[in-house]
Amino acid sequence: MQHGKVVAYASRQLKNHERNYPTHDLELAAVIFALKIWRHYLYGARFSVFSDHKSLKYLFDQKELNMRQRRWMEFLKDYDFQLIYHPGKANVVADALSRKFIHISTQDHISCGTVTITNEFLRQVGLKQLQDAKLVKLLGLLGTEKVVGFELGEDGILRFKGRVCLPQDAELKKAVLEEGHKSRLSIHPGMTKMYQDLKKTFWWSGMKREIADYVVACLTCQKAKVEHQKPSGLMQQMEIPE
Repeated sequence: MQHGKVVAYASRQLKNHERNYPTHDLELAAVIFALKIWRHYLYGARFSVFSDHKSLKYLFDQKELNMRQRRWMEFLKDYDFQLIYHPGKANVVADALSRKFIHISTQDHISCGTVTITNEFLRQVGLKQLQDAKLVKLLGLLGTEKVVGFELGEDGILRFKGRVCLPQDAELKKAVLEEGHKSRLSIHPGMTKMYQDLKKTFWWSGMKREIADYVVACLTCQKAKVEHQKPSGLMQQMEIPE
């Protein structure tokens, strides 16, 4: 923050060995991380470091330090700063950004990777599921050992491991395949990429084979992709002008 305005935010996940750090070391590691990535702003300047971990205020007064803390203390000596305690509740913006949350969408559509699912589409899926004999049979077996991974969502949609079970309906499948292959976000992926994208959201029997057949039948892919073009031939040496 400079002149009361935010210059940049930064965060990262803990590394495996850092998960074993005590809280005090984790808070100090966060300070070290910030100083390293913003060294070009901070080195040679006087600045303040705000932390919601109160014990860091007494960092330089500690008599007993472990080896890791001693190493960090040597690093901190390169900077001219004061460490100020700032309660987390008072630091609303940064505190909110650091917390996980569950997003509840109130929009009429949800974007899932390269596929956009509308509420109307889900409504059609729910109706068609009740007309699909195999899915109706699965619905009847929910909660038994014969059906593993299937569940009925709060919206009444049957899902397999969180993915929407697409019924054997030509129009619904066509809509999903076109969205996953020809939309502005997908841009004609190959069969493997398209399958990996769609399987995050949908599931149906024979899904991989049908996606492969769809990609092979795409005229745009057949015309434009390099693997479907004739070889250019051997390179020929150009004549050297006299």
